[in-house]
Amino acid sequence: MGTGTLLVAGLLIGSATQQAFAEDPFIVVQSTTSTQNSGLFDYMLPIFKEKAGIDVRVVAVGTGQAIKNAGNCDGDVLFVHAKSAEEKFVASGGALKRSDVMYNDFVIVGPPSDPAGVAGSKDVVAAMKKIAETKSPFASRGDDSGTNKAEMQLWKAADIDAKSSSGDWYRETGSGMGATLNTGTAMGAYVLTDRATWISFGNKGDYKIAVEGDPKLFNQYGVMLVNPEKCTSVKAKEGQAFIDWLLSKDGQDTIAGYKIDGQQLFFPNAAAVNG
Repeated sequence: MGTGTLLVAGLLIGSATQQAFAEDPFIVVQSTTSTQNSGLFDYMLPIFKEKAGIDVRVVAVGTGQAIKNAGNCDGDVLFVHAKSAEEKFVASGGALKRSDVMYNDFVIVGPPSDPAGVAGSKDVVAAMKKIAETKSPFASRGDDSGTNKAEMQLWKAADIDAKSSSGDWYRETGSGMGATLNTGTAMGAYVLTDRATWISFGNKGDYKIAVEGDPKLFNQYGVMLVNPEKCTSVKAKEGQAFIDWLLSKDGQDTIAGYKIDGQQLFFPNAAAVNG
């Protein structure tokens, strides 16, 4: 085969490859470790791609970092769980309309020895006070994630400055939910976690849920399109298609259908909340 033939063949292959990429659009979703660690995306995204022909690439970090990334135009869609921070981001012009998608709840898990005596409690603020008073080990993500933001609000409600005890009974991992659970269970510490990650966590050992059922542990997730006027790289059409699907009956039914060992991990509420 001559050089000219090889050149033509190479050009044809390159053109075909470019065309394949053009025919396989993708979006980048800045999201949380809980939606990733729980397995929800692995379950849900292939279903969306089959229906819409759009690939979704997820950057799973803490909510605070996800919002920062979106603010830096590194993504098309933001899908996180810290409503006040999300609303602030929308108000700043960083994203368009925010919509509720689904919810679950937070729980505090702990060792069977239960050093703070909080097992079975449905009063999370009282439980946090007991943990601090007894100086029982507590592992915090300490990463400005949605879970960490919720934890900080609970310490505030309990009138406890936990960070002043950082490095003592209060340990900040600076890690995602799964890694923090691994650290907490290894050191016999209490951990605040979203229920979905806990259900899917494979290294529970003899740990159990110690505190649950308090309305203050409600965990809402929201989705929004990164503002295409501020970030010209945003794929607005494809990003909005993903959001519209999440909020549709099909998307909501898909979320509800994700279960582990018969347990539903997320509860769709777009229609109920957004109208």
